[in-house]
Amino acid sequence: MSAKPIAIVTGGAGFIGSHAVDNLVARGYRVHVIDNLAGGRLENLKQHASNPDVVVETRDIRSVAPGDALFSGARLVIHYAGIGDIVPSIEQPAEYMSVNVQGTVCILEAARHANVSKLVYAASSSCYGLAAVPTAEDHPIQPKYPYALSKWMGEMACFHWRSVYRLPVNSVRIFNAYGTRSRTSGAYGAVFGVFLKQKLAGNPFTVVGDGTQTRDFLYVTDVAEAFVRAAESDITGETWNLGAGNPQSVNRLVELLGGDVVRLPKRPGEPDCTWAEIAKIRRDLGWQPQVSFEEGVGRVLAEIDYWRDAPLWDPDSIAQATQTWFKMLSSEIA
Repeated sequence: MSAKPIAIVTGGAGFIGSHAVDNLVARGYRVHVIDNLAGGRLENLKQHASNPDVVVETRDIRSVAPGDALFSGARLVIHYAGIGDIVPSIEQPAEYMSVNVQGTVCILEAARHANVSKLVYAASSSCYGLAAVPTAEDHPIQPKYPYALSKWMGEMACFHWRSVYRLPVNSVRIFNAYGTRSRTSGAYGAVFGVFLKQKLAGNPFTVVGDGTQTRDFLYVTDVAEAFVRAAESDITGETWNLGAGNPQSVNRLVELLGGDVVRLPKRPGEPDCTWAEIAKIRRDLGWQPQVSFEEGVGRVLAEIDYWRDAPLWDPDSIAQATQTWFKMLSSEIA
């Protein structure tokens, strides 16, 4: 019997990464996970706790170097690790650059020296800025805040390593992933985590603006499937947008979750609509979203206790957390 192929998942104890681990294990891979647990949780991998084919190392991706033993014999690398909270990036730009750019370079170098067959980078649709919709892959790049810039620079590093070192890479630009195991970290950020804790506490949902803004929400198992297909494909050097192609309003999310609302000022630099044009990824990878928004929200609600230890945000604490954001981006120079 031949040995199982090895896949590396950085950020593999995190939200999307842990679902990618599930997907790869089901496909017959031995999976090596690296995660510093800043946003991930070992609980997300509890179903693999006794599985010898899943190896977890809890350390920073910036500790990875060429010849790293974790990468020995690896065939695929799926690189999710990085700082994912958007709002704090306005106050911590250097740390975002260090982790999301230099950390990516560390992974690229380890992958290059391990002669992997493919590296897939988890890019962000935030690189497009205030984009025309639906947004295709050739849309102009205009990151509006440090998180977006750091993810774009990480993506550019990947393609530079492909150009100079012939490292086979693909990039997948995620629009709005949601689902079970999403972050419960202390930073103010993704709408699902904020709302779920508020629902558990019986507090009103803090809706930014009038709630008519729409996001191209895609359920996490559909996200993970797209990444694994991008890794296993013979295609290299490509960038794909990844969403459901079916934007949903924040008001619709509130309706599905059920609860009262308190409204907050609209934030500068954030789009009214995100909407991925997904014809390319459908055509190239044969990928299709499988989980409807209503079904996905139902799955999240079924596991709402996961967010019981998440921070509880209210209008005052959100105003404090976004104070620098408003100060910097309200006066942004075009």
